[in-house]
Amino acid sequence: MKKFSIIIASVLLLFTGCKGDEHFLTISPNNIFEDEDVWKNESLIMGLVSDLYSRYADYQTVKKWYSFCDFDEGYCSNAVDRKRHQNATWSYGEQASWDYGYVRHMNLFLQKCAEADASVFATNSRERLMAEVRFLRAAYYFAMAKRMGGVPLITDPLQYDYSGDVTYLYHPRNPEYEIYDFILKECDEIKSMLPDDPSIKSRATKAAALAMRSRAALYAGSIAKYGALRTPEVKLPNWEVGIPAEKADDYYDIALKSAQEIITDGKYDLYKQNPSDLADNFAQLFLDKSDANREAIFVEDFLVPNKTHNYTVYSLPLSMSEYPRYNGSLCATLNLVQLYEKIEGNQIVPLEYGTTEDPKFYDNPGDIFAGRDARLAGTVILPGSSFRGTPVDIWAGYVSLVDETPTIIRGNAPGAEGLLPGSDTPVQLVGNDGPCEETEYNAHTGFYVRKYNDTTAGSGDDNTGSAVWFIRYRFGEVLLNAAEAAFELGQPELAATYMTRLRERAGFTTPLTAGDITFDRIVHERKVELAFEGHELWDMKRWRLAHIVWNGQNMNGVPSDPADAEAVNTQCLGLQPLKVHAPETEYDGKWVFYVKMPGHVTAAHQFRIGNYYSEINTTILSNNPLIVKQPNQ
Repeated sequence: MKKFSIIIASVLLLFTGCKGDEHFLTISPNNIFEDEDVWKNESLIMGLVSDLYSRYADYQTVKKWYSFCDFDEGYCSNAVDRKRHQNATWSYGEQASWDYGYVRHMNLFLQKCAEADASVFATNSRERLMAEVRFLRAAYYFAMAKRMGGVPLITDPLQYDYSGDVTYLYHPRNPEYEIYDFILKECDEIKSMLPDDPSIKSRATKAAALAMRSRAALYAGSIAKYGALRTPEVKLPNWEVGIPAEKADDYYDIALKSAQEIITDGKYDLYKQNPSDLADNFAQLFLDKSDANREAIFVEDFLVPNKTHNYTVYSLPLSMSEYPRYNGSLCATLNLVQLYEKIEGNQIVPLEYGTTEDPKFYDNPGDIFAGRDARLAGTVILPGSSFRGTPVDIWAGYVSLVDETPTIIRGNAPGAEGLLPGSDTPVQLVGNDGPCEETEYNAHTGFYVRKYNDTTAGSGDDNTGSAVWFIRYRFGEVLLNAAEAAFELGQPELAATYMTRLRERAGFTTPLTAGDITFDRIVHERKVELAFEGHELWDMKRWRLAHIVWNGQNMNGVPSDPADAEAVNTQCLGLQPLKVHAPETEYDGKWVFYVKMPGHVTAAHQFRIGNYYSEINTTILSNNPLIVKQPNQ
């Protein structure tokens, strides 16, 4: 078809200075225009650009809160979504994406934009708009490569000639490395065509192109190196899947240099607006949309009431409920919490919770987390902490030490009351935030999630929603990319420098040395810095650790070694704070902690070798006989 009918967004508020740049993506489409109308009107062209941005392919995002419960970072406490903890395996089609309609629309835009009259582009240059769409096209090819491996690389809008012969439209899959090479080349070519302006967050910039180039090169390098080491069988003869090992260092070099271009430029930096409270400072990084936030590079923005999400509706603690049906659904796990190391001595060691037979006593429920990486309290709402200026009420019950055998006494609903041994006066037996598995919507694991949790009143109401943005690229990740690439290139001193810079923001005072930098340390640092940001799956896949970490084995309620990159993490675990009931003893009123796997976790995650590349469905295969199947098919 020669007509290119498109959806156009309202343009009355577009492009009035920086505010226009930041909010043009939050306006809903309201008209349809024909091709000849669009390319005579800059505002309509911008509507098309907005539509292409709106189709950006995220996987885990604030728009899908439940996606953070797919692995071991998060747990769903509501009945509908906790099925994610009851499935032993993922299907081979999980995460698949093959949207060549989107690719065609971007290719058409580039063709039509190049042909349009130059006088149309008064506010936004033709060069910038074409570079933005090339950025989006590279981003989608990156999204497909992460899921599918090599895919057909099509950069022109294919046109059917109605002859009855469609064979000329068939394209085979390119080798996986050619898709990555295309992404890297595009980002390098367009970076100078895009604004070099850190105040622009929701549109492509030079730094966004460099950040994507750094991440994509790091992925390609890891697949080349660790694919050969850990999953040599996961490849196809013509490299549609897998990347030759000898290419690894070249990719790592590109990853390092691209990251360094952002680092040395100095326009972006770590968020450090509240040095007196490093945990709150880290949490605010994901909430602060002002120009003071120089860490965010590329985001998806939201604006009340036009475009909002319900992440806070599901993650707001139950005791602060603004919409009781859903509040309290998203919980962090002990698997994640255990990773945050001690500040003193840079020690990656488990929490000191003792055992049922030999418990460790604390004066306050928050004491067990004292002296830990500030990113812990900036990422997770912990027992004994506050949120929105109000204390949370997370505790699971009492442990009575009146008799020789400790007895746990619980309530059957958050805030429930009952009797303690030797007393006829009812007392509260469980926190108003749980954990209480008899009901939904509370902290079954003993934790909520703080990262991206909106502090604005009303944002936890499903009728209002939240306008907190979702950060796709930020300076903290750029430092981690540089550190990992440097390590892989045999430059541990440089890697230590970049990681130390990041860790200082979290409260660490002892710099890392070259001897501290190991693969396990690299994996660990990304987990604690980037939790709930959508990196976990892709990192585990590119390192070829997914089938090792999620191997289908039951954990039997025992937390894994937090310092071991290959530690099994197949089941979500929780930590239950219990008040001690031991009248007339030194232990009365103190706190103990028991590790507990929530009862609704009934299966162990099993990532199979065939899950490294998503299945290509039968419709695609039947429509194009040149497409070869995945190794798992």
